[in-house]
Amino acid sequence: MTKWVYTFGDGAAEGRAGDRNLLGGKGANLAEMCSLGLPVPPGFTITTEVCNAFYANGRAYPDGLEADVVAALDHIGRITGRRFGDPSKLLLVSVRSGARASMPGMMDTVLNLGLNDETVEALAADSGDARFAYDSYRRFIQMYSDVVMGLDHEVFEEILEDQKASLGHELDTELTAAEWQGVISLYKAKVEEELGKPFPQDPHEQLWGAIGAVFSSWMNSRAITYRRLHDIPESWGTAVNVQAMVFGNMGDTSATGVAFTRNPSTGDRQLYGEFLVNAQGEDVVAGIRTPQNITEAARIAAGSDKPSLQKLMPDAFQAFVDISDRLEKHYRDMQDLEFTIERGKLWMLQTRSGKRTAKAALKIAVEMARDGLITKEEAVTRIDPASLDQLLHPTIDPKAARDVIGMGLPASPGAATGEIVFSSADAEDARAQGRKAILVRIETSPEDIHGMHAAEGILTTRGGMTSHAAVVARGMGKPCVSGAGSLRVDYKAGTLVSMGQTFRKGDVITIDGGNGQVLKGAVAMLQPELSGDFAAIMEWADAARRMKVRTNAETPLDARMARSFGAEGIGLCRTEHMFFDGDRIVAMREMILADTEKDRRSALDKLLPMQRSDFLELFEIMAGLPVTIRLLDPPLHEFLPKTEAELAEVASAMNVSADKLRQRTEALHEFNPMLGHRGCRLAVSYPEIAEMQARAIFEAAVEAGRKAGALVVPEIMVPLVGLVKELEYVKARIDAVAQSVMQETGTKIDYLTGTMIELPRAAIRAHVIAEAAEFFSFGTNDLTQTTFGISRDDAASFLETYRQKGIIEQDPFVSLDVHGVGELVRIAAEKGKATRPGIKLGICGEHGGDPASIRFCEEVGLDYVSCSPYRVPIARLAAAQAAVAAAKGAARRA
Repeated sequence: MTKWVYTFGDGAAEGRAGDRNLLGGKGANLAEMCSLGLPVPPGFTITTEVCNAFYANGRAYPDGLEADVVAALDHIGRITGRRFGDPSKLLLVSVRSGARASMPGMMDTVLNLGLNDETVEALAADSGDARFAYDSYRRFIQMYSDVVMGLDHEVFEEILEDQKASLGHELDTELTAAEWQGVISLYKAKVEEELGKPFPQDPHEQLWGAIGAVFSSWMNSRAITYRRLHDIPESWGTAVNVQAMVFGNMGDTSATGVAFTRNPSTGDRQLYGEFLVNAQGEDVVAGIRTPQNITEAARIAAGSDKPSLQKLMPDAFQAFVDISDRLEKHYRDMQDLEFTIERGKLWMLQTRSGKRTAKAALKIAVEMARDGLITKEEAVTRIDPASLDQLLHPTIDPKAARDVIGMGLPASPGAATGEIVFSSADAEDARAQGRKAILVRIETSPEDIHGMHAAEGILTTRGGMTSHAAVVARGMGKPCVSGAGSLRVDYKAGTLVSMGQTFRKGDVITIDGGNGQVLKGAVAMLQPELSGDFAAIMEWADAARRMKVRTNAETPLDARMARSFGAEGIGLCRTEHMFFDGDRIVAMREMILADTEKDRRSALDKLLPMQRSDFLELFEIMAGLPVTIRLLDPPLHEFLPKTEAELAEVASAMNVSADKLRQRTEALHEFNPMLGHRGCRLAVSYPEIAEMQARAIFEAAVEAGRKAGALVVPEIMVPLVGLVKELEYVKARIDAVAQSVMQETGTKIDYLTGTMIELPRAAIRAHVIAEAAEFFSFGTNDLTQTTFGISRDDAASFLETYRQKGIIEQDPFVSLDVHGVGELVRIAAEKGKATRPGIKLGICGEHGGDPASIRFCEEVGLDYVSCSPYRVPIARLAAAQAAVAAAKGAARRA
């Protein structure tokens, strides 16, 4: 019989940390902490399998679950000496989600469950604190009504704010027990008015309502968005954790807090976190009250006059420090902790590997490796390759003038400039129109995730370093300034007021997530320098990986940037990009308009020295590293003007009639140019184009070799080959030019001629094509298009719908379709090696910088991946992780 529920408490647990797939991250770690003997409130976890069964059976629970839950409640009762639903032995519980992967704030939580009009009086008598009891009840009504019954929490916030104003209170903590009773009456009346039914009083009805709400929240819009952004499969499901309540709002000897064992922004080895006295957990992350620092050092650094936990509750603080150290050593990773202090006693509510910036991840991994806590290989695998993008964001130039209009907390590093928007919808609209935006909010909520993703940076006027805005922004690698309390945001008026200045939607500001400054206007930025911890991880990654990492580059700027990021050559130089500037486009158009081969060659003679100069500079920058140059690929009409105005302008500049230019443009028009007269087909029709490019390559190689005193071995790539005879025809022209240049220069030239595998026929006939090709480079952009029969430029209109409806998990143009396109790559690699054992194999599509695709490239034994310059560090790290994973897999099989 399937086990649906796992219990924990009193130093024993039915699960362990390794059960995260079944129990979710929260449930597995609660069980682990319990087994370690740490103070954890007893509870139970309903497994992720129940979530999947819930959705598979029309939101119905599997047989046996209800009995398992009743037994688990009895388990909590035995440990606590209490009974759920019994006012004489009152047991209250919390109900929280807990997916396999951490999804902070994306799903629902209910605290203080079990309270009703009767049990609240029992809680008051039991605790000896009526104010605490009624505060807890009003929190429960507000949270349960929102999460389970669908009545927005802002309805209750309005009631509370009105009551505080009428009573002359500023803070929630100032309300008396009697005043909370008045608020509760208003809350219950509002529930009945809005929903047409009273607030539920039966604790068991409350519990199943909350369990259902948590499972339902797995499919709410914000959770779906988060999963899409972080590649979390829907099939993982969420677990539900039910725990005995412990109370941080039981007076001045109680508190609740969130902390990291190291600084999640910088990686510094110091306890980093915040807490609130006389509060519950949602108060800390919601940013409703400004939290206090946990350590005295952090309080001093922040310039706060509010006492630290270290000063206020030294015994609980020391216990927390000891547990923090123990958990970091046990998990061998930086931990994100949640805790409650109830009348001086510390309780641990959660531990998990903490989300961190890329900078912090590097520092933590390097320090732990050097301390012997983890190996260098483990350090390499601890870094999310995609997160390295965070290190490539600009920072504000120290020399730039700063017109500071506000200060907040440096919640997520990096700097960003954009126009002010006050809503997530406006942030998305701005991005869709190609405009950069800063999302300005009083405080963010999980519903804002899509706007945070669309914005360049986030600015909030409330909230601390562990608020929703801060945690989510750090995870996204977005600059964020939170808790900028001197700023005033008015959503209705659409204004941001600071220091006597009023800013409106569309006005440009800059935020500095490194120091918390908010600046007027755009400010000069600096590109980051990669060194220190980054260099150490890259060195260890390079030692671990098998595949080489090249770059896609055709400009000196891109080539130099890629070299600075550690590129080991050029895997794709797209020569067509070299023809669009100044005199080049004129000569190119002359060639296209030419009626005879002689006239075409005359125009190409003008392009030859330009191409030779281009290739020479690339060879010199790469300094002996391989350079793969693709011959002209796009159809010729792409180089001709499109509109009538452009036609007239170009005709005048070239001294030809507009009619002739128009006729030539129309003659070259194709209904489906992607599958038209392009690639090697151009070289077959107009071999003089390929001959000019080959001559430019060889002459540049000779010159570069002479300057360097070392042989330069260019790799010439013929695109869009489907028939071996196409490659043989073009290769013969290349070989003939090579012979001519060798005779003219008296210099022997070594070179390779290969092809892009970007057509299914080429993959299937790779064993034949390999007879003429010395290397294959998989052009997976076009191979994906031709395999799926999808135009990449038009696919966005329906691929997202496909993903939402579960037809595909990933956009195949973002991450390689390993079962279809990948199978063609595998076939071609195997067939190519069978014909030519030493054939060089690489990938040069956009997938060359995608970590998941790189793992597949390692599996099929490619020699290198090639990607855009800024993706090179990502590819180096991903290739290392793929090699480590492959070695572990081989060891297990052995």
